[in-house]
Amino acid sequence: MWEAIFWLSAGTIVYIYFGYPLLIAAAGKLFARPVARSAFTPDITVIVVVHNEEAAIRKKLYNLLGQDYPPDKMTIVVASDGSTDSTVQVVESLDDTRIQLLNFDEQRGKAACLNDAVASCDTDFIIFADARQRFADCALRKLVENFADPSVGAVSGELIIETETRSGFSQGIDFYWQYEKFIRQAEARCGSVVGVTGAIYALRKSCYKNIPKGLILDDVLIPMNAVRSGERVIFEPEALAYDIPPPSPEWEHKRKVRTLAGNYQLVQRSPGLLLPWRNPIWVQFVSHKLLRLVAPVFLLVGLVTNIILVNESLLYTLILAIQLVLYAAAFIGIMLPATHQLLAIRIPMTFCLLNWSAVLGFREFVARRSEQLW
Repeated sequence: MWEAIFWLSAGTIVYIYFGYPLLIAAAGKLFARPVARSAFTPDITVIVVVHNEEAAIRKKLYNLLGQDYPPDKMTIVVASDGSTDSTVQVVESLDDTRIQLLNFDEQRGKAACLNDAVASCDTDFIIFADARQRFADCALRKLVENFADPSVGAVSGELIIETETRSGFSQGIDFYWQYEKFIRQAEARCGSVVGVTGAIYALRKSCYKNIPKGLILDDVLIPMNAVRSGERVIFEPEALAYDIPPPSPEWEHKRKVRTLAGNYQLVQRSPGLLLPWRNPIWVQFVSHKLLRLVAPVFLLVGLVTNIILVNESLLYTLILAIQLVLYAAAFIGIMLPATHQLLAIRIPMTFCLLNWSAVLGFREFVARRSEQLW
């Protein structure tokens, strides 16, 4: 019995982090569905929802206004969610007719503002952006060209972490992003991506359905609604947004906990995603999103059963030794930041922190279930 439990746990972990990425990569090569993209510049609306972004909004709007896209075909809607700083005044001071301001006095959350901002659009295509990240000059054009293919309902851009001053921790985060982008590109090649890069993605407006108030992962549910309506969600690696590394492990940890809490909330708010007959990419959704939430359980069970079985054979002794070395490396990385430059420390530490974040994300979801999160 203990052996069966151990190998089930070990096999699940291997599938989550190695098996699924390799399988979806193979599917992307064997069952590739090319996108019929071409030069295409329809009228678009860029939506930026903000709350107290006085430090970033001016630079962001200049970045959008300077895009390599026909100026007469672009509108920018800034939706201020009850900002109490000078965000609204900064937007109003920019003398450009392409900028429209939706100023909501009461803070209601990003999801509610997104619903209102989309409802105000009169274009067939929408780009969603955050205030902080800088877009490459051709980002909008590269996103929109994919809509020349009528099967495409949403397009995710790519987030680049600028690491001129690379700390070991930021390299670990960059490694994780590279891993994620590998999976997303493979998913897009054979069908649809599970979720998009929230800082830069585009949507066919006809695919938009109002999202629940207080939703955390709008960048998962919005594209998943497009998939459920029969459209593809693809990944565009030439539509780049640039961001700086997180200022500290604590800041990144807090963000990751919130994101993982959002996965639990997503299932609660949209349980149809769990049903294969209502979710066309059910296998991808379960493999990419849901199994990662329960991975810490399998890791713990695998460790405990491995200890129980350690005297059964040399194989179990070797596997236990490998586990203990990896956990020890993660512990050293957490306790001694100076060791983050070492790959043998950085990768186990990042892996363990992400799985610990899944545990804390569940606690966050349970503790703040009724609380509106931005």
